[in-house]
Amino acid sequence: MDFNEANLIVKYSHRISELTKIAAANNNIENEMYEKYEVKRGLRDKNGKGVVCGLTEISEVTSWENIDGVRTPVPGVLCYRGYNVKDIVRNCVEENRFGFEETVYLLLFGKLPSDKELNDFTEMLSEFRVLPRNFVRDVIMKSPSKDMMNMLAKCVLNLYSYDPDPDNVSLSNVLRQGLQLIAQLPMISAYSYRAYRYYNTNDGSLVIHKPVAEYSTAQNVLHILRKDSSFTDLEAKVLDVCLILHADHGGGNASTFTTHLATSTGTDTYSAMAASLGSLKGPKHGGANIKVMHMLENIKENVKKRTESNVYDYVRKILAKKAFDRTGLVYGIGHAVYTVSDPRAEVLKVYAGKLAEEKGLEEEFELYNTVAKAASELICQQKNIDKPVNPNVDFYSGFVYSMLNLPDALYTPLFAVARIAGWCAHRMEELVSGGKIIRPAYECVIDRREYIPIAKR
Repeated sequence: MDFNEANLIVKYSHRISELTKIAAANNNIENEMYEKYEVKRGLRDKNGKGVVCGLTEISEVTSWENIDGVRTPVPGVLCYRGYNVKDIVRNCVEENRFGFEETVYLLLFGKLPSDKELNDFTEMLSEFRVLPRNFVRDVIMKSPSKDMMNMLAKCVLNLYSYDPDPDNVSLSNVLRQGLQLIAQLPMISAYSYRAYRYYNTNDGSLVIHKPVAEYSTAQNVLHILRKDSSFTDLEAKVLDVCLILHADHGGGNASTFTTHLATSTGTDTYSAMAASLGSLKGPKHGGANIKVMHMLENIKENVKKRTESNVYDYVRKILAKKAFDRTGLVYGIGHAVYTVSDPRAEVLKVYAGKLAEEKGLEEEFELYNTVAKAASELICQQKNIDKPVNPNVDFYSGFVYSMLNLPDALYTPLFAVARIAGWCAHRMEELVSGGKIIRPAYECVIDRREYIPIAKR
């Protein structure tokens, strides 16, 4: 921000404050109006079920079953192209290989690749990782942002200028653009953080590593972020699992719906992906794991003797709006879709435990488990419900990233690194099967008024 801009902000701060009051007074629609016109707020019905607004074959989130004619909560299941994500993770772990690239192939093309198909695909992604000449210097290094998600969006929009055919929305061109973005976003995220750290912290060093062709996406992220490029096999494999679990989550989550919405207008790939990044940035969507980390730090600061009883007492204070951020929320507990359990959290809990053992952080891992247990029981008591309220994927992902020594500024960008695979798959699905611009209806509820000439107001 330059001097003149700062002066303008100060000059008009009082006037803006007055205008804000006017804007607030004239943009308030009462809750009963939504009921009167039967509007599904948040595109959800009274039971919290999402309003169906599209069809997809890419991924499925299941949390209910019709049992003897009764809609019954069941353990959550996440499937990519019909395959249970737990099976995908288990198979890759058993075969001691990285699975994110296979997951990307599955999401994009709707089938599991053969060994040769996967090798060819991985090789292509590896070559696409290289950013355009001077892009790091001219785009990333010259104007680093304090917010990594804004930096990612800016970089993605800038890639439009380097594309020889940016506005062509034929399936082959969109696929080529999507593959390049899937390969390049991890590099952009890592380089953006290195630039941010150099310009905005006391770290006077600037180390830029080139990607290693033979490395997986997870390995390259750790290689580029760490000055010495060293990491253990378990660290890379756990990060790979995180990427698999975050790669997609049905078509109804905010950022993926944004992808469908933007794509339906006929816009270019870079604009569609930047819009999705903007949606993911919101703390109600992609930033929840950071809130979990801050909450656990607060608990560690205030519960010196971490007995189960003391942890329960402090979680009660959080729920009573007497501790942490006083919102009454225990972050990372419960989910908008899953009822009994979040399968991603179940998988990640296992690998968080393995990583905690390698890092000597078993005690901290147990604290997470105790907080989860306390929150589940106390929320059920508070709301007088029988349905369990369990951790979601955000509850453990932040802990995993912290054990990998990843800065919290990169938690949401890493979500994007994984989720862009799903976005690109949904973009192609919308182009092939959508056809119509997505345009939901809004009911205007203000009375008609006669225009008043300015001299009579």
